[in-house]
Amino acid sequence: MRPANRTINRWSALLITAITPLIWGSTYIVTSELLPPDMPLLASAIRALPAGLILIAFSRTLPDPRWWFRLAVLGGLNIGLFFYCLFYAAYSLPGGMAALVMSSQPLVVLLMSHFLLNSPLNTRHFLAAGTGIAGIAMLVLNAQVALNGMGLLMGLLGTFSMATGLVLTKLWGRPAGMSLTGFTGWQLVFGGFMLAPVALWQEGLPATLTTDNLLGYAYLCLAGAVFAYAIWFWGIERLPAVTLSFLGFLSPLSACVFGYLILGETLSGFQLAGAMAILVSIALITLNRSESESRVKATPAHKPVQS
Repeated sequence: MRPANRTINRWSALLITAITPLIWGSTYIVTSELLPPDMPLLASAIRALPAGLILIAFSRTLPDPRWWFRLAVLGGLNIGLFFYCLFYAAYSLPGGMAALVMSSQPLVVLLMSHFLLNSPLNTRHFLAAGTGIAGIAMLVLNAQVALNGMGLLMGLLGTFSMATGLVLTKLWGRPAGMSLTGFTGWQLVFGGFMLAPVALWQEGLPATLTTDNLLGYAYLCLAGAVFAYAIWFWGIERLPAVTLSFLGFLSPLSACVFGYLILGETLSGFQLAGAMAILVSIALITLNRSESESRVKATPAHKPVQS
């Protein structure tokens, strides 16, 4: 009975954490349809800073002084730099190309986890990564895609930033005595404070804000940051880093589904085959024998986590 319970717990954690990349997949459609054009820094700051302040208000927890630097680093990698790169890529590249560039994250996490977390590397990992990247290419690319060099560079930088933040979060764990709400909130605040001054300096504020703009910013803040990041960091404490990175493949799949449902975009048989390849890649990782036999449990707040 005990192995069955462990499996149920592991799959429960996996399914709950998968909600986050599904929400993140809506970022592309919200950015293109609701937000003011050409203001990625402002969008990043508005998504992060208010969300962090809301979570800190609920947690009412100050970090241990020894943790200020680590929280600033995690906030910069997971939130500040990543948000800016994400929005820059979303503005500069077709949504499909932006998703494809950022789909290389599992490869970065695989290598970093191997060296920093002593996670094993095997052929199945790379097969799953290749299958997922190929699936995303089938799902999102078309012959008319136009490339932007700086957009590609920022997409790759964002991929490296989030991958590094994910692995360091696993390595360092969470401060003793700090709730998950506070841990998430302080990272959002640090990231938001890094973004806000630069956003105001380089982009300023929109001349006017429409109802659609306000709805878009509210959605990104409440759903895309408060709700999604709380679940994400909860999942980081319960799942291996490599598994989490592969869940990111669900974001472009979610973006295509939203495009189909909301914008009336069509999905070809070739794209549906790509969607199936994405699901197969995630299955290859989640059904990995070494992970299925591991015990899933919450990470102690004061100890580093090993995947």
